[in-house]
Amino acid sequence: MNKKIKSNIVTRRVPFEFPDDIHPHWTPDRPEFAHMWNGLSLTMPYLEPYLIRTMREGLKRVDDPAVLADGFAFIAQEGQHYQVHQRFNDMLKNNGYPELAEIEKEMEKYYARLSKKSLAHRMAYSAGFESMTLGATRFIIEERSKNFLNADSRVASFWLWHMVEETEHKNCAYDAYQAACGGYFTRAFGVLHGTWGVFWPGIKAAALMLKKDGLWYNWRSRLNFYKYVASFLKYVLPYIARSMMPGHTPRSEKDSEWVKEWLRSYPSEMTLAEAPLVDTSTPAMPVPKMKFIKTEVNHAVV
Repeated sequence: MNKKIKSNIVTRRVPFEFPDDIHPHWTPDRPEFAHMWNGLSLTMPYLEPYLIRTMREGLKRVDDPAVLADGFAFIAQEGQHYQVHQRFNDMLKNNGYPELAEIEKEMEKYYARLSKKSLAHRMAYSAGFESMTLGATRFIIEERSKNFLNADSRVASFWLWHMVEETEHKNCAYDAYQAACGGYFTRAFGVLHGTWGVFWPGIKAAALMLKKDGLWYNWRSRLNFYKYVASFLKYVLPYIARSMMPGHTPRSEKDSEWVKEWLRSYPSEMTLAEAPLVDTSTPAMPVPKMKFIKTEVNHAVV
């Protein structure tokens, strides 16, 4: 018997495209920053299908209708995310970095090994990673003027959209873990494991691209790269620390007003007529106006 359950989490079909005219240095005066995020993007088509598989398996142990509804909405959102990242990553490989395929093979093997772990271990990894991303979202949103000023709007908007939705579904992996497995120590370790499992291959990919550009061995460029990584960690590390505390829940973390405004711009399940592009020529970078083709998306639990 099918039972339809609604969630407040919205599935958005956003037509982001990345033609070959996009330069991998999409922040022209800060190639090190661009490659840091290019490297992190490379991990997403391996991480996010893993998150989906783990959530789907975990939900079989869950009876709470609200957790089930949000869990299936989480699956739908992450399905949109990794497909967009795959298109972006294909553009990177086509535009001068075919060597990234070797790191992709490493990640494929990594997640194959991880998928053999216990369900509690895998769900804790998912919950830990999702908790950490709140710090990454804060970095992206609060520092958007510094990060994305004069950047290629197609890439900046894609990252902003992704991180806004990470905020929207911030509770899902945690709630599913608590309902299906529970246990503090496994969850706390999952925060570290989930963070490292994505951060390290992302840094390796960024270093590979900088080497290909001839920038890795330039001390100024290397210093710039380390500065961007340090700025990122300044936001992320406090979230990691809080996420590892007993009794912590992602819902205790406040959402920024910019994120709330973006989410209010999508009142229901929608397919967008065109990608919402942020004006990166202005420091304020207001939430863009969006054109919709309305569709209905149902998340059914069997």
